Amino acid sequence: MIAAAKPAAPLLFTKFQSCLVGPVATVEVPTPRLDWEVEVVIAIGREAHRVATTEAWDHVAGVTAGQDLSARDVQMIGPVPQFSLAKSYPGFGPCGPWLATLDEVDRDAIPLECELNGETMQRSTTAEMIFSIPELIAYVSGVCPLLPGDLIFTGTPSGVGGRRTPPRFLQSGDELVSRVGGVGEMVQRFVAGPLLNDVNAEAKGVTG
Repeated sequence: MIAAAKPAAPLLFTKFQSCLVGPVATVEVPTPRLDWEVEVVIAIGREAHRVATTEAWDHVAGVTAGQDLSARDVQMIGPVPQFSLAKSYPGFGPCGPWLATLDEVDRDAIPLECELNGETMQRSTTAEMIFSIPELIAYVSGVCPLLPGDLIFTGTPSGVGGRRTPPRFLQSGDELVSRVGGVGEMVQRFVAGPLLNDVNAEAKGVTG
């Protein structure tokens, strides 16, 4: 087996603030290809601009759990990927249940996992990340200042639905439980919502 080379830089995209929700939430399913991504979330405590990796943790207020819920079909609409829109439907950014301080977590190997209807889908630690948390903070802060209250979703381990054979996606009636060591667990329950095509048609005034 040939090991893949480490990318030159992290792949970054945004989630709009309106998608954020608490740790226990009901989320509408807007597309048939809704995927899960359990992630460790870093909360910035003081401004970080052009910080070195050795100083990155000094700018962190704490650690929490997050789910980077993603509509994979929306992600691929158009000539270029629509990552930000696909990850920003209401409820697509659950976080919580509380903010753990850095002395409450193993900052070098924070465990994270998620279960779908009681079946483990993802389980790993941040030690397995391609880029460490200090590397992520240093890289982002080299481009734009990070401000107190900013959240960094640090990336997800293997096990997402779209990469399974066959692919598996979230549906109405599903329950997703996410855990981060030292933080606790979140629970999202999924219900049917207006599908993407219905919403687009309504916006164009062609429903009847």
